[in-house]
Amino acid sequence: MNENLARLALFSVIEGGDTYWSQEIATHGALAVYKKLQGASYTSAKSGKVVERMHALDLLAVEKSIESAGAVFITPDSVAWPSQLKDLAAIPIGLIVKGDVSVLAQRALAIVGTRNPTPYGVRIAGDFAAGFVDREWNIVSGGAYGIDSAAHKGALIAEGITIAVLATGIDVAYPAGNSRLFAEISESGALISEVLPGRHAIPSRFLTRNRIIAALSQATLVVEAAFRSGSLRTARDAAELMRPVMAIPGPINAPTSEGCHRLIGERVAEIVTSVPDAIELISAL
Repeated sequence: MNENLARLALFSVIEGGDTYWSQEIATHGALAVYKKLQGASYTSAKSGKVVERMHALDLLAVEKSIESAGAVFITPDSVAWPSQLKDLAAIPIGLIVKGDVSVLAQRALAIVGTRNPTPYGVRIAGDFAAGFVDREWNIVSGGAYGIDSAAHKGALIAEGITIAVLATGIDVAYPAGNSRLFAEISESGALISEVLPGRHAIPSRFLTRNRIIAALSQATLVVEAAFRSGSLRTARDAAELMRPVMAIPGPINAPTSEGCHRLIGERVAEIVTSVPDAIELISAL
């Protein structure tokens, strides 16, 4: 057992986004934490579940599942690890990546929003994605239907690079209708996951993956979001990381614009109405 294998073992049994375990590993190292778990040195109820999963773990099978998915496992010790993730309170134990790992360290804009957009929102997301790609930015989003898909497609149509941060295993097409889109993304960009291949989405994984979307990006743009929306969580994650947050305004009576207007009203986000506006705002901060 070495540090990298210990990280893979811990990655396999600890749910992503756990601040306690992230800090334990950062402080003591993955191998030391692994050995303490093996020796039952942690005594909390929370650690008991991790120990149970650890004892049932088949690490060879995990390695084979990643290889079979055509992906790689990277850690904070990897050359390809995106340094911008160090700003997170809960740094990922590792990431599973399918595609070009090098794109993770490149300049990127996150574009997020509702799964049920209006035609206006779809057009704006695609136009902003293409506009930023033309200026040699990558586009990061979550691979969901709606604004996420429009952003990914806008980047691809403009022959740019886009990155999808998934809430499922790298080999699980969720939503299923985006399986072709995911294949296109991985050809020139990358698919990223903080869970093992084969694992399906649960509500908490959408929230924890949002922090990765925010951290990978130099700025975040919200295009249409409901008053209560996961996109707002991404925006707040970005704001906590001191990254610029922007929002597209819409009709004051449109439910799909309530989240954007909320962010603007609370001074979390700045209004932008064009790609040059957004570029100027980011450059000024």
